[in-house]
Amino acid sequence: MSERATPLAVVGTGSWGTALAIHLGRQGLAVRLWGRDPALVREIGDRRENARYLPGVSMPPSVDLIPDQEEALAAAEIVIAAVPSHVVEHTLDSMKSAIRPDAVLVSASKGLEPARAERVSVVLGRLFPGRPLAVLSGPSFAGEVARGRPTALVIASADDAVARMLQQTLGSSAFRLYTNRDVVGVELAGALKNVIAIATGLADGLDLGENARAALITRGLAEIVRLGVALGAQPTTFLGLAGIGDLVLTCTGSLSRNRSLGREIARGRRLAEIEAETRMIAEGVRTVASALRLANEAGIAMPICEEVRCVLFEGKSVEEALSSLLARGPRPEDDRAVAS
Repeated sequence: MSERATPLAVVGTGSWGTALAIHLGRQGLAVRLWGRDPALVREIGDRRENARYLPGVSMPPSVDLIPDQEEALAAAEIVIAAVPSHVVEHTLDSMKSAIRPDAVLVSASKGLEPARAERVSVVLGRLFPGRPLAVLSGPSFAGEVARGRPTALVIASADDAVARMLQQTLGSSAFRLYTNRDVVGVELAGALKNVIAIATGLADGLDLGENARAALITRGLAEIVRLGVALGAQPTTFLGLAGIGDLVLTCTGSLSRNRSLGREIARGRRLAEIEAETRMIAEGVRTVASALRLANEAGIAMPICEEVRCVLFEGKSVEEALSSLLARGPRPEDDRAVAS
């Protein structure tokens, strides 16, 4: 593999996939961007702009929009999957014959595969056994990455050499990458923070104040750490960019889709109505059931996530969910018991 592996393929023409392609193209790398909607791919190629998801940001000349899947993937030494977690398996399964055997696969999805509650790297490992895998995660709004604003992320892989290669190839002064070997922790942090962001939005929608927001973020982090450690993650991962960094951004940022969704629900709007009016996906909606499935299997209590599920899918009012959380008995903050 060359030091500056080219070309790269980015799978996904949503805001995140487009932003990554723009960033990589800005570095002079040859990027092929492919999406599931051929008409959208051609439109972006003709306009040199993704007006649907990232209006006003031009596509660098070195980014080619390729509607044909085989052509987009055939020569790529690095394939970055930036599609919603619930379509990763279906999308990548169709690519098994097109992706070269020595290509490095990078998951840029922040969610869990819903059918099996699997991390995306597990899905990729099942589809592409023996292939080098990595995960890209951390505090990052797509629009800011696309506009070249400073961003720091984590590139996680069990193979240190793969992580270092991706760090050098994908990173830049404005897109700083830190390596990490804890793939489990990085992926779980990136998925579960979306659920806590919905909870924070619910509190914000009730105008409960900044004290309540801080409490939810902190106790939400405790839930994420409990589950993560039970599933083999390293506790220190959750103190870094992929953990607290992404959690704080998603729970407080004005561009957070998950926080916005929670806020709108607290103001009386229905989930179906909110989702119908936007093309953007709030990953936390689909992640919460998978998170609770994993928690139940591990014997972990996740009361915030449980109340989010009840509000989203069982018609429980936000006020009732808040009362349920406040009615929980007193406990020590540093409670290591799995059923806390």
